[in-house]
Amino acid sequence: MRLLLVRHGQTPANVDGVLATDRPGPGLTARGREQAAALVPALAGESIASISVSPLKRTALTAAPLAAARGLEPVPREGLEEIEAGRLEGRRDREAVHAYLDVLRRWGEGELTARMPGAGSGEEFFARFDAAIAEIAAAHAAGDTAVVVSHGAAIRVWCGGRGRNIDPGFASRNDLHNAGVVAVEGDPEAGWQLLSWMGEPPGGRDLDDRRALDPTGEEFGD
Repeated sequence: MRLLLVRHGQTPANVDGVLATDRPGPGLTARGREQAAALVPALAGESIASISVSPLKRTALTAAPLAAARGLEPVPREGLEEIEAGRLEGRRDREAVHAYLDVLRRWGEGELTARMPGAGSGEEFFARFDAAIAEIAAAHAAGDTAVVVSHGAAIRVWCGGRGRNIDPGFASRNDLHNAGVVAVEGDPEAGWQLLSWMGEPPGGRDLDDRRALDPTGEEFGD
């Protein structure tokens, strides 16, 4: 099956550069609502069987226009939530952002026992996100396409760890903007192949031309 992994629209925390991973989390800005509405024409050519969202309200708000246009009811799923910031929650200073990004980097390099300060490990993140994806896959036929509205860091780390055709550093070298779409194909048993990132095939252009993650200020997720 195909999964269209969609990052939620812009939030006030994104604008302010704040690590905001707690529930229920912030809503969308006016720009975020525009981005959510833009998903309707952007995905017009897709035959969508279902829409799943995380427990954080910004994903439900992002999914709402697409769900209304398709006559679908978004399904909240535990496990699709953002990577918890723990003791770094609510901070925007360089030290906190570096600490958050450093743990994500270590997970990408295979150090899954590393823990976010006051929160979970990479092993725990992959276990809960994999379980949510497995639930979605179990509810669909092999040829179906399902939309999953989740979060920047969660999507990037999961794709980096589970994409069979990319190296683990791909996700941290390439941005995923608000309402950006990542397409993967496969299943939990055989694994997942990255088809496109923000609409661009991963092998089809010089990816080094993309704006790289700046660990001194560029947001990784939320």
